Amino acid sequence: MRILLVEDDPMIGTSVQRGLRSEGHAVDWVRDGVAAELALGDTGYALVLLDLGLPRRDGLDVLSRLRARNDATPVLVLTARDTVGDRVRGLDAGADDYLVKPFDLDELSARIRALTRRAHGQSSPVLRWGRLELDPAARSVTHDGAPVSVAAREFALLEALVEAGGKPLSRVQLEERIYGWGEEVGSNAVEVHIHALRRKLGNDTIRNVRGVGYFIPEDA
Repeated sequence: MRILLVEDDPMIGTSVQRGLRSEGHAVDWVRDGVAAELALGDTGYALVLLDLGLPRRDGLDVLSRLRARNDATPVLVLTARDTVGDRVRGLDAGADDYLVKPFDLDELSARIRALTRRAHGQSSPVLRWGRLELDPAARSVTHDGAPVSVAAREFALLEALVEAGGKPLSRVQLEERIYGWGEEVGSNAVEVHIHALRRKLGNDTIRNVRGVGYFIPEDA
């Protein structure tokens, strides 16, 4: 998924971006509140990881402005402000969850998965579509009950198609889901990943509508 990380601490930002990218997420990192608002205005994100003590514009202000324009993007606040009052203000401003620094990357990943399920109205931790099952926590895939080994980027692409529930996604939409700023994207990168997945899952699992995009039929 495409995540916006808003964090001014270089050590925390580097660690979180590296860790989430290793799980197959596309992570764009900005370091102040003004840059965060610009990014949120230009790009659609599945989730925002938001520090509160930011230069140029406070994180609570960024959050309040986001909600004021009826943007329902899930926001997970990451902050050293750990009093009950701070947590209440963050949640009342529109945050969906709150994680106090220092935190463990495994817990952060688990909270991201929980927020993603909630955003999609999903209670089960496993994604199911047709004969496919994806477990985001284990990064595992089964097809017809048989395990299938996939690379991190392949998992991210497959996850996007499964979440789409049979609706075609264009090459550009898929690129935006699996690549972040500064990551080199070849002109045929999506096609390469889809070719690899078809070899593992069968040619009919991922289909193409010419001029529209790729989708997984419910009977695949």
